[in-house]
Amino acid sequence: MFSKILIANRGEIAIRIIRALSEMGIKSVAVYSEADRNSLHRYLADESICIGAGAASESYLRSDRIISAALLTGAKAIHPGYGFLSENEDFASLCEENGIAFIGPGSDIMKRLSDKTKMKEIAKDAGLETIPGSAVLKDLEDAKENAGRIGYPLMLKARSGGGGRGIRLIESEEDLIKFFPIATQEAEQSFNDGALYLEKYIADASHIEVQVLSDEFGNAVSFAERDCSAQRNHQKLIEESPSAKVTAEERKELMEKARLAAVRMGYRNAGTLEFLFSGDRKFYFMEMNVRLQVEHPVSEILSSIDIVKWQVRIAAGIPLSFSNSDVRTKGAAIECRINALSTGTIEALHIPGGPFVRFDTYLEKGTEISPYYDSLLGKLIVYAQTRDEAIRKMRAYLCELQIEGVETNIAEQLRILQSRSFVDGSYGIRFMEDFR
Repeated sequence: MFSKILIANRGEIAIRIIRALSEMGIKSVAVYSEADRNSLHRYLADESICIGAGAASESYLRSDRIISAALLTGAKAIHPGYGFLSENEDFASLCEENGIAFIGPGSDIMKRLSDKTKMKEIAKDAGLETIPGSAVLKDLEDAKENAGRIGYPLMLKARSGGGGRGIRLIESEEDLIKFFPIATQEAEQSFNDGALYLEKYIADASHIEVQVLSDEFGNAVSFAERDCSAQRNHQKLIEESPSAKVTAEERKELMEKARLAAVRMGYRNAGTLEFLFSGDRKFYFMEMNVRLQVEHPVSEILSSIDIVKWQVRIAAGIPLSFSNSDVRTKGAAIECRINALSTGTIEALHIPGGPFVRFDTYLEKGTEISPYYDSLLGKLIVYAQTRDEAIRKMRAYLCELQIEGVETNIAEQLRILQSRSFVDGSYGIRFMEDFR
């Protein structure tokens, strides 16, 4: 097992990883930017080191500085969290070249799966049904030709990256002409890769994803599906597990297909297979996220399995000690992402507590919310025996959660949880388009 691990991230996920390492008896190293000099993750870690200015391009995206920090402090492994360098195959390769374990799938696997169009072909070979679409588009004229073949409406997507960037809904050729250069530029700026592809848009659908863990010995487990349909601009707001729409039989089959797909792909560590669940009850594979997901706590609180600890164990060469039959799928878990709507300083903070509730956050009184990074302040997660109970529980804890000094989306989350289509479980991917 590793004696010391560097966390190449910030905010709530850095703290989440530090706490897991502390429970495992592993020393932690935090990196921080000048803007995060007073951030909680810096002080919770056993060691910390500044890696640059506030802008992510001068700190958390600087592979060279992070590697130098690991070598300087004697860290044996690096956990990238999510975002930043977590899906960067060059960073994973740089870790390996310097004798540092990368807590993730590894550069070879990342390279093989990073191209989403190639990933779809791999998924087909693994027995998953995929959405009709195109290969990587050469240019706008190629896009027009493929759009005519597939048929509108379509989704224009970036080949690399995630987080909703480089994605546009295309309902006509006029939309394609308008958004093709915009999506290309956005993808280039976000992922240093402007390549795009097209997929058939399935309107009557839910966004369903399956968490997997795979080790180097050919073992893999999958978790109950997460429903991530409550999104705005492709950014998830609420996640729940299991989905209210998926039957027990469909769940068992989907979990097994996802597990087998991970094995056939030769995947290693934590990953997530994402699907569209259509009105005709088909699961169409979209893509695979080769990293820890923001919403991993939903699966953790439902299953009682610590995914972060297993990421570390797998990277250290320890085989999985449980199977799908050991993964709890009963009950209901919900996560609400609490986002900042303004910058400022946290003036007062009250975090609720109770059985089967957690708030993953980096906030404390005096925390400065800067404009440099993602707006996520924390994630409120609850578990209950039934979905109705979980919704009531989440409402109660959202009412109790108090964050003063910046504007947040707590009030909107409460409205979502009170809306008829969320309560009855009928909401889909277009839910937030009509939500007021």
